[in-house]
Amino acid sequence: MMETKGYKAIAKYLMVSPTKVRPVADLIRGKKYSEASAILEAMPQKGARLIAKVLKSAGANALNQNRRLDEDSLYVSQIFIDDGPRLKRVWARSHGKRDILLKRMSHITVVVDEKVGE
Repeated sequence: MMETKGYKAIAKYLMVSPTKVRPVADLIRGKKYSEASAILEAMPQKGARLIAKVLKSAGANALNQNRRLDEDSLYVSQIFIDDGPRLKRVWARSHGKRDILLKRMSHITVVVDEKVGE
């Protein structure tokens, strides 16, 4: 079977921890485009809203680059959540002490492709 390249969208430096977004990404990996967007719309997590935006952008990229594509033939071929940089913040504690808070960021990559031969 011949591999096709797929259509990609990336969102970087999103202020949400990768560990909170990865379980959401696991739910839509391999699903049809329309089914994945319906799943994400029903979820209350912040990560679901962010992934939905990137998924919508990847779908738009696919339809703009290949006019013969139909939205019903698209599926989520790859989705991965990478760690972004971390911001270090100081959290004041009692007795003049402090702790370091790590504000974690994520990079979300979604690749949609055309499902052939169903």
